[in-house]
Amino acid sequence: MFRTIVWMQWKSTRTLALITTIAAFAMPLASLKVGLDTYTPTSFVATMQNFGAAYSILAALAGLLVALAAWRPDHAGRHVYALSLPVPRSQYAMFRFSAGLLFIVPPVLAMLVGTLMVAFSGAIPDGLHAFPISLTLRFALATVVSYAIFFSISSSTNRTAGIIVAVIAGVIFAQYLVIVFGDSRQGVDLLDAISRFIFVRPGILSVFSGRWMLVDA
Repeated sequence: MFRTIVWMQWKSTRTLALITTIAAFAMPLASLKVGLDTYTPTSFVATMQNFGAAYSILAALAGLLVALAAWRPDHAGRHVYALSLPVPRSQYAMFRFSAGLLFIVPPVLAMLVGTLMVAFSGAIPDGLHAFPISLTLRFALATVVSYAIFFSISSSTNRTAGIIVAVIAGVIFAQYLVIVFGDSRQGVDLLDAISRFIFVRPGILSVFSGRWMLVDA
C-alpha cells in the first residue's frame, strides 16, 4: 500500500520537487557569485546574510508545495480512495506523511551539494569559513517543520481551513482595533507579541528566524 501511495504522490509532486531541488542547488552558488562581486570580506559576509532570508523562504515553500501535493489525489477524488481502504485513518495519514518526506530528500541533498561546492571552491575570502553541513541541516529541519504544519492543514476539510484563516484574520483585525481605539502610549502590538512567541526561540517556527549563514567569520 505504501508503494502505491508513493507512486500516487510522485505523479503529483515530481514537478514541484524538481523545481525546489534546482532552486536548492542553485541558491548557494548564486550567493557565492553575488558575493564575489564585492570587494571586501565584510561586504561578502553581508551578501551571505542577505541570502539568509532566501534560504528560509525556500525551505518554507518546499514544505508547503510538497504538503499540498500530498493530499491532492484525495481532494480530487473526494477521499473515496482513502475511505475504501481497510486501514485506520491515522495509519493512512502516516503513509501519506512518510511518502511526502521522501520528496523532501532531493532538495536537501541538492542544498548539501551546492553548499559543499561553495565550501571547496577556493573562492571564499581569507579569514572566512563555510558552514555547509550546519546550513543544510537547518534547511532540512525548516523544510520538515513547514511540511508538517501544512500537511496537517491540507489534510483537513475546507471548513477547518476556513477556521484557521478566520483566526488569523481575527488577530489582524484585533490589532487594527488596538491601533485605532487603544492608548498609543501603551504601545500594545498583538502581532509583534504573537510573532515573537512563534518565531523567537523556543517558538515552533524559530528555525526560520535568525541568521542563515553559509559563509561567516
